[in-house]
Amino acid sequence: MGLQFMSNAPVLSFVIPLYNSAETIGDVVTKIAALDVPGGHEIVLVNDGSRDRTREVCEKLIQETTIPITYVEHARNFGEHNAVLTGYRHTRGEHVINLDDDGQNPPAEGLKLWRHARETGLDAVFGDYRTKEHETWRNLGSWFTNRVADALLDKPAGLYLSSFRCVSKLVAQGVTAYSGPYPYVDGLILQITQRVGAITVEHQARQAGESGYNMRRLVSLWLNSVVNFSVVPLRFATILGGISAAAGVLGVGVVAILWLMQRGPAFGWGSLMAASLVFSGAQLLMLGIIGEYVGRAFLVVNGRPQALVRLVKRSSD
Repeated sequence: MGLQFMSNAPVLSFVIPLYNSAETIGDVVTKIAALDVPGGHEIVLVNDGSRDRTREVCEKLIQETTIPITYVEHARNFGEHNAVLTGYRHTRGEHVINLDDDGQNPPAEGLKLWRHARETGLDAVFGDYRTKEHETWRNLGSWFTNRVADALLDKPAGLYLSSFRCVSKLVAQGVTAYSGPYPYVDGLILQITQRVGAITVEHQARQAGESGYNMRRLVSLWLNSVVNFSVVPLRFATILGGISAAAGVLGVGVVAILWLMQRGPAFGWGSLMAASLVFSGAQLLMLGIIGEYVGRAFLVVNGRPQALVRLVKRSSD
Protein backbone atom coordinates (compact mmCIF):
# COMPACT_ATOMS: atom_id res chain seq x y z
CA MET A 1 0.00 0.00 0.00
CA GLY A 2 2.86 2.38 0.85
CA LEU A 3 4.52 1.76 -2.55
CA GLN A 4 1.27 2.49 -4.33
CA PHE A 5 0.96 5.76 -2.38
CA MET A 6 4.44 6.84 -3.51
CA SER A 7 4.03 5.81 -7.16
CA ASN A 8 0.68 7.47 -7.83
CA ALA A 9 1.90 11.02 -7.37
CA PRO A 10 -0.88 13.64 -7.60
CA VAL A 11 -0.59 16.73 -9.78
CA LEU A 12 -1.53 19.14 -6.99
CA SER A 13 -0.62 19.38 -3.31
CA PHE A 14 -2.27 21.51 -0.62
CA VAL A 15 -0.02 22.58 2.27
CA ILE A 16 -1.71 23.87 5.43
CA PRO A 17 0.27 25.01 8.50
CA LEU A 18 -1.72 24.38 11.68
CA TYR A 19 -1.72 26.13 15.04
CA ASN A 20 -4.61 25.43 17.42
CA SER A 21 -6.74 24.47 14.43
CA ALA A 22 -9.02 21.81 15.94
CA GLU A 23 -12.19 23.86 15.34
CA THR A 24 -11.52 24.81 11.72
CA ILE A 25 -9.30 22.31 9.91
CA GLY A 26 -12.00 19.63 9.49
CA ASP A 27 -14.16 21.84 7.28
CA VAL A 28 -11.14 23.03 5.26
CA VAL A 29 -10.01 19.44 4.58
CA THR A 30 -13.54 18.39 3.63
CA LYS A 31 -13.79 21.18 1.06
CA ILE A 32 -10.39 20.33 -0.41
CA ALA A 33 -11.26 16.64 -0.66
CA ALA A 34 -14.45 17.52 -2.54
CA LEU A 35 -12.58 19.40 -5.28
CA ASP A 36 -12.41 17.92 -8.77
CA VAL A 37 -8.73 17.95 -9.72
CA PRO A 38 -7.83 16.04 -12.92
CA GLY A 39 -4.76 14.02 -12.03
CA GLY A 40 -5.54 13.91 -8.32
CA HIS A 41 -4.55 15.98 -5.31
CA GLU A 42 -3.22 15.51 -1.78
CA ILE A 43 -3.13 17.41 1.50
CA VAL A 44 -0.11 18.00 3.74
CA LEU A 45 -0.99 19.16 7.27
CA VAL A 46 1.83 20.59 9.42
CA ASN A 47 0.99 20.88 13.11
CA ASP A 48 3.26 23.66 14.39
CA GLY A 49 3.11 23.06 18.13
CA SER A 50 -0.65 23.30 18.65
CA ARG A 51 -1.90 23.15 22.24
CA ASP A 52 -5.44 21.99 21.53
CA ARG A 53 -6.89 18.82 19.96
CA THR A 54 -5.44 19.49 16.50
CA ARG A 55 -3.51 16.20 16.41
CA GLU A 56 -6.57 14.13 17.34
CA VAL A 57 -8.69 15.85 14.69
CA CYS A 58 -6.03 15.32 12.03
CA GLU A 59 -5.62 11.63 12.86
CA LYS A 60 -9.35 11.20 12.41
CA LEU A 61 -9.24 13.07 9.10
CA ILE A 62 -6.51 10.73 7.89
CA GLN A 63 -8.83 7.77 8.46
CA GLU A 64 -11.94 9.34 6.94
CA THR A 65 -10.77 11.51 4.02
CA THR A 66 -10.87 9.97 0.56
CA ILE A 67 -7.72 11.67 -0.79
CA PRO A 68 -4.14 11.14 0.47
CA ILE A 69 -3.21 13.09 3.60
CA THR A 70 0.22 13.50 5.15
CA TYR A 71 0.29 14.71 8.75
CA VAL A 72 3.54 16.22 10.03
CA GLU A 73 4.01 17.34 13.62
CA HIS A 74 6.68 19.76 14.82
CA ALA A 75 8.33 19.22 18.18
CA ARG A 76 7.38 22.79 19.18
CA ASN A 77 6.07 26.00 17.65
CA PHE A 78 8.57 27.30 15.10
CA GLY A 79 6.40 29.72 13.11
CA GLU A 80 4.12 29.69 10.09
CA HIS A 81 6.80 30.10 7.44
CA ASN A 82 8.92 27.35 9.01
CA ALA A 83 5.86 25.09 8.89
CA VAL A 84 5.26 25.94 5.22
CA LEU A 85 8.80 24.83 4.33
CA THR A 86 8.29 21.59 6.24
CA GLY A 87 5.08 21.05 4.29
CA TYR A 88 6.82 21.72 0.96
CA ARG A 89 9.35 18.99 1.81
CA HIS A 90 6.56 16.41 2.08
CA THR A 91 4.66 17.28 -1.13
CA ARG A 92 4.62 15.24 -4.34
CA GLY A 93 2.54 17.41 -6.67
CA GLU A 94 3.74 19.36 -9.70
CA HIS A 95 2.21 22.45 -8.08
CA VAL A 96 1.71 23.31 -4.43
CA ILE A 97 -1.05 25.51 -3.02
CA ASN A 98 -0.44 27.04 0.39
CA LEU A 99 -3.46 28.21 2.38
CA ASP A 100 -4.41 29.05 5.96
CA ASP A 101 -6.07 26.72 8.44
CA ASP A 102 -8.93 29.02 9.43
CA GLY A 103 -11.16 28.74 6.36
CA GLN A 104 -10.53 32.28 5.18
CA ASN A 105 -8.94 31.00 1.96
CA PRO A 106 -11.63 29.07 0.04
CA PRO A 107 -10.02 25.95 -1.50
CA ALA A 108 -11.96 26.52 -4.73
CA GLU A 109 -10.16 29.86 -5.07
CA GLY A 110 -6.91 27.91 -4.78
CA LEU A 111 -7.81 26.07 -7.98
CA LYS A 112 -7.98 29.48 -9.69
CA LEU A 113 -4.39 30.11 -8.66
CA TRP A 114 -3.37 26.69 -9.96
CA ARG A 115 -5.12 27.06 -13.31
CA HIS A 116 -3.65 30.53 -13.80
CA ALA A 117 -0.16 29.19 -13.05
CA ARG A 118 -0.59 26.40 -15.62
CA GLU A 119 -2.07 28.66 -18.29
CA THR A 120 0.56 31.38 -17.97
CA GLY A 121 3.61 29.30 -17.07
CA LEU A 122 4.22 31.37 -13.95
CA ASP A 123 6.28 29.79 -11.18
CA ALA A 124 4.30 31.49 -8.41
CA VAL A 125 0.82 33.01 -8.28
CA PHE A 126 -0.36 34.95 -5.22
CA GLY A 127 -3.94 35.54 -4.17
CA ASP A 128 -4.82 39.25 -4.17
CA TYR A 129 -7.87 39.81 -1.97
CA ARG A 130 -10.73 42.07 -3.04
CA THR A 131 -11.47 42.72 0.60
CA LYS A 132 -9.72 41.27 3.65
CA GLU A 133 -11.78 39.94 6.52
CA HIS A 134 -9.15 40.78 9.12
CA GLU A 135 -9.00 43.31 11.92
CA THR A 136 -7.97 46.82 10.87
CA TRP A 137 -4.56 46.55 12.51
CA ARG A 138 -3.86 43.29 10.62
CA ASN A 139 -4.80 44.90 7.33
CA LEU A 140 -2.56 47.88 8.07
CA GLY A 141 0.27 45.53 8.96
CA SER A 142 -0.12 43.63 5.68
CA TRP A 143 -0.20 46.89 3.73
CA PHE A 144 2.97 48.10 5.46
CA THR A 145 4.79 44.79 4.88
CA ASN A 146 3.96 44.90 1.18
CA ARG A 147 5.17 48.49 0.88
CA VAL A 148 8.44 47.57 2.59
CA ALA A 149 8.79 44.58 0.27
CA ASP A 150 8.37 46.92 -2.71
CA ALA A 151 11.36 48.91 -1.50
CA LEU A 152 13.63 46.13 -0.22
CA LEU A 153 12.87 42.95 -2.17
CA ASP A 154 13.49 42.25 -5.82
CA LYS A 155 9.86 41.97 -6.84
CA PRO A 156 7.61 43.54 -9.46
CA ALA A 157 6.29 46.86 -8.21
CA GLY A 158 2.79 46.57 -6.78
CA LEU A 159 2.76 42.76 -6.68
CA TYR A 160 0.65 41.71 -3.70
CA LEU A 161 2.29 39.09 -1.51
CA SER A 162 0.01 36.87 0.54
CA SER A 163 0.12 33.51 2.31
CA PHE A 164 -2.44 32.21 -0.20
CA ARG A 165 -0.13 31.17 -3.02
CA CYS A 166 0.47 28.51 -5.66
CA VAL A 167 4.04 27.59 -6.61
CA SER A 168 5.55 25.13 -9.04
CA LYS A 169 7.46 22.05 -7.93
CA LEU A 170 10.65 23.77 -9.08
CA VAL A 171 10.08 26.67 -6.70
CA ALA A 172 8.97 24.45 -3.82
CA GLN A 173 12.16 22.41 -4.10
CA GLY A 174 14.30 25.53 -4.41
CA VAL A 175 12.73 27.17 -1.38
CA THR A 176 13.28 24.11 0.83
CA ALA A 177 17.03 24.28 0.16
CA TYR A 178 17.07 27.17 2.65
CA SER A 179 18.03 25.88 6.09
CA GLY A 180 18.20 29.10 8.13
CA PRO A 181 16.07 29.52 11.26
CA TYR A 182 14.25 32.65 10.03
CA PRO A 183 12.61 31.84 6.68
CA TYR A 184 10.41 34.27 4.81
CA VAL A 185 8.72 32.25 2.08
CA ASP A 186 7.88 35.15 -0.23
CA GLY A 187 11.45 36.44 -0.05
CA LEU A 188 12.78 32.98 -0.88
CA ILE A 189 10.41 32.68 -3.85
CA LEU A 190 11.54 36.03 -5.23
CA GLN A 191 15.19 34.96 -4.90
CA ILE A 192 14.47 31.90 -7.04
CA THR A 193 12.23 33.25 -9.80
CA GLN A 194 10.84 36.43 -11.33
CA ARG A 195 8.06 34.59 -13.14
CA VAL A 196 5.50 35.60 -10.55
CA GLY A 197 2.02 37.08 -10.68
CA ALA A 198 -1.21 37.60 -8.75
CA ILE A 199 -4.92 37.24 -9.39
CA THR A 200 -7.93 38.44 -7.43
CA VAL A 201 -9.46 35.91 -5.02
CA GLU A 202 -12.08 35.92 -2.31
CA HIS A 203 -11.25 36.18 1.37
CA GLN A 204 -13.82 34.96 3.87
CA ALA A 205 -14.38 35.64 7.55
CA ARG A 206 -12.69 33.34 10.04
CA GLN A 207 -14.88 30.33 10.87
CA ALA A 208 -14.01 29.99 14.54
CA GLY A 209 -11.44 30.83 17.17
CA GLU A 210 -8.88 33.60 17.10
CA SER A 211 -5.92 34.26 14.87
CA GLY A 212 -2.54 33.01 16.10
CA TYR A 213 -0.97 36.23 14.84
CA ASN A 214 -0.41 39.03 17.31
CA MET A 215 1.65 42.19 17.10
CA ARG A 216 4.83 40.45 18.24
CA ARG A 217 4.54 37.78 15.53
CA LEU A 218 3.83 40.37 12.85
CA VAL A 219 6.88 42.41 13.88
CA SER A 220 8.98 39.23 13.83
CA LEU A 221 7.72 38.41 10.32
CA TRP A 222 8.48 41.95 9.20
CA LEU A 223 12.03 41.67 10.55
CA ASN A 224 12.49 38.37 8.71
CA SER A 225 11.47 40.00 5.44
CA VAL A 226 13.70 43.04 5.98
CA VAL A 227 16.84 41.69 7.65
CA ASN A 228 17.14 38.21 6.10
CA PHE A 229 16.71 39.18 2.47
CA SER A 230 18.12 42.67 2.08
CA VAL A 231 21.15 44.75 3.08
CA VAL A 232 19.21 47.97 2.51
CA PRO A 233 18.80 48.58 6.28
CA LEU A 234 22.60 48.55 6.64
CA ARG A 235 22.90 51.04 3.81
CA PHE A 236 20.21 53.13 5.48
CA ALA A 237 22.24 53.09 8.69
CA THR A 238 25.32 54.22 6.75
CA ILE A 239 23.40 57.06 5.11
CA LEU A 240 21.86 58.10 8.43
CA GLY A 241 25.30 58.10 10.03
CA GLY A 242 26.66 60.22 7.20
CA ILE A 243 23.81 62.69 7.54
CA SER A 244 24.32 62.92 11.30
CA ALA A 245 28.07 63.44 10.87
CA ALA A 246 27.51 66.09 8.19
CA ALA A 247 25.00 67.87 10.41
CA GLY A 248 27.50 67.82 13.26
CA VAL A 249 30.28 69.29 11.08
CA LEU A 250 27.90 71.94 9.78
CA GLY A 251 26.88 72.78 13.33
CA VAL A 252 30.50 73.19 14.39
CA GLY A 253 31.13 75.48 11.43
CA VAL A 254 28.11 77.65 12.24
CA VAL A 255 29.15 77.93 15.89
CA ALA A 256 32.72 78.88 14.87
CA ILE A 257 31.48 81.58 12.48
CA LEU A 258 29.14 83.04 15.07
CA TRP A 259 31.94 82.97 17.65
CA LEU A 260 34.28 84.86 15.32
CA MET A 261 31.54 87.41 14.67
CA GLN A 262 30.82 87.57 18.38
CA ARG A 263 27.19 86.94 17.68
CA GLY A 264 26.87 83.50 19.18
CA PRO A 265 23.58 82.86 20.98
CA ALA A 266 23.56 81.76 24.57
CA PHE A 267 22.65 78.09 24.17
CA GLY A 268 21.27 76.45 27.26
CA TRP A 269 21.04 72.99 28.72
CA GLY A 270 17.83 72.19 26.80
CA SER A 271 19.43 72.87 23.41
CA LEU A 272 22.46 70.75 24.23
CA MET A 273 20.32 67.87 25.45
CA ALA A 274 18.14 68.01 22.34
CA ALA A 275 21.19 67.84 20.08
CA SER A 276 22.66 65.02 22.19
CA LEU A 277 19.43 63.01 21.98
CA VAL A 278 19.26 63.40 18.19
CA PHE A 279 22.79 62.14 17.60
CA SER A 280 22.75 59.43 20.29
CA GLY A 281 19.38 58.22 18.99
CA ALA A 282 20.80 57.93 15.47
CA GLN A 283 23.77 55.97 16.80
CA LEU A 284 21.59 53.59 18.78
CA LEU A 285 19.37 53.02 15.73
CA MET A 286 22.40 52.12 13.63
CA LEU A 287 23.78 49.85 16.34
CA GLY A 288 20.39 48.14 16.64
CA ILE A 289 20.25 47.41 12.91
CA ILE A 290 23.80 46.08 12.87
CA GLY A 291 23.10 44.06 16.02
CA GLU A 292 20.05 42.43 14.41
CA TYR A 293 22.20 41.21 11.52
CA VAL A 294 25.00 40.03 13.81
CA GLY A 295 22.58 38.28 16.18
CA ARG A 296 20.87 36.36 13.41
CA ALA A 297 24.21 35.37 11.90
CA PHE A 298 25.25 34.12 15.35
CA LEU A 299 22.15 31.93 15.66
CA VAL A 300 22.69 30.51 12.16
CA VAL A 301 26.33 29.68 12.91
CA ASN A 302 25.29 28.00 16.17
CA GLY A 303 22.86 25.78 14.29
CA ARG A 304 19.49 27.00 15.53
CA PRO A 305 17.04 24.60 13.83
CA GLN A 306 14.51 25.79 11.31
CA ALA A 307 12.17 23.07 12.57
CA LEU A 308 12.26 19.64 14.15
CA VAL A 309 9.75 17.01 13.02
CA ARG A 310 8.43 14.80 15.80
CA LEU A 311 5.99 12.67 13.81
CA VAL A 312 4.90 11.91 10.24
CA LYS A 313 1.71 9.97 9.44
CA ARG A 314 0.26 9.20 6.02
CA SER A 315 -3.12 7.89 5.02
CA SER A 316 -1.33 4.99 3.30
CA ASP A 317 0.39 3.81 6.50
